[in-house]
Amino acid sequence: MSLIPSLPRLNLAPLTQRRLANFKRNRRGVWSLWIFAFLFTITLFAELIANDKPLVVHFDGQFYSPVLVEYSETVFGGEFLTEADYRDPFVAELINAKGWMVWPPIRYSYDTINYDLKVPAPAPPSTQNWLGTDDQGRDVVARLIYGFRISVLFGLTLTLFSALFGVSIGALQGFYGGLLDLLGQRFIEIWAGMPMLYLLIIMASVITPNFWWLLGLMLMFSWMGFVGVVRAEFYKARNLDFVRAAQALGVSDLKIIYKHVLPNAIVATVTFMPFTLAGSITTLTGLDFLGFGLPAGSPSLGELLNQGKANLQAPWLGLSGFFVIAIMLSLLVFIGEAVRDAFDPRKTLR
Repeated sequence: MSLIPSLPRLNLAPLTQRRLANFKRNRRGVWSLWIFAFLFTITLFAELIANDKPLVVHFDGQFYSPVLVEYSETVFGGEFLTEADYRDPFVAELINAKGWMVWPPIRYSYDTINYDLKVPAPAPPSTQNWLGTDDQGRDVVARLIYGFRISVLFGLTLTLFSALFGVSIGALQGFYGGLLDLLGQRFIEIWAGMPMLYLLIIMASVITPNFWWLLGLMLMFSWMGFVGVVRAEFYKARNLDFVRAAQALGVSDLKIIYKHVLPNAIVATVTFMPFTLAGSITTLTGLDFLGFGLPAGSPSLGELLNQGKANLQAPWLGLSGFFVIAIMLSLLVFIGEAVRDAFDPRKTLR
């Protein structure tokens, strides 16, 4: 009996069934996919796992959800109109006097400062902070959960848009060729020679970087990796008989590109995407480590590594960030290898 989780059984084409079978043969890739999907799914609900607000509050016969809705302190019998601080002993005493609270497993968000530390920050691991705190007293586990989520979402968004632009440009160059392809290749050669890291550092010193600014700046360079493989596939397929027959029947070039030729190029694109995702996460982590990434205070794995470098007396900071990044990138590389084997026509089932 196989220990690998089985994939759903669907009525698929023989080619797709062969690719799925090849993918399942790579046990390391299958396990990596399930582990990565499990971790990413958990981090998508980070607010329900690590938060400084209770999930449910029952007060005076009514239910409240502080995670979803902001409530002022006066709702629970307090004095201030500002949002209630549920970690404040005074507010907690008011609520517990007429009800109860259900807290998430980790009572800290990524920006929550623990003012009850018995030692100066960064504090070592304890029952309150499972992996200790950083140099500002923030819980390391909470920052790892939120940092994992934002890193993967950034990488997935960048990979998706990079594939969209890169595949479109590579398709046009490969299908039409000629002067369009010549000018496109010369532009890519010049643009690829630009120092991306230096440009990102310069832009970060001019503007305040955020998620979308970094995404746009990195997208300016990351799309070029998809152009080469798609362009080669279109060069090979544009002179095949089915393309010439479609042109003779009067089918538009756009329809030929996206309906008849592009499915052949998607194979190379899909096998390239997991490695692009890993590279995007690595670039974001490097920028955060150098201080030119996400805004200060954001949950960042690179910023945690930087704190570990600056606080060698607190090894839990550097080790926590290192192991999370290493596990994440290893899983993505193993998944990419399995996808590459699945789409490789030379891989046949025994």
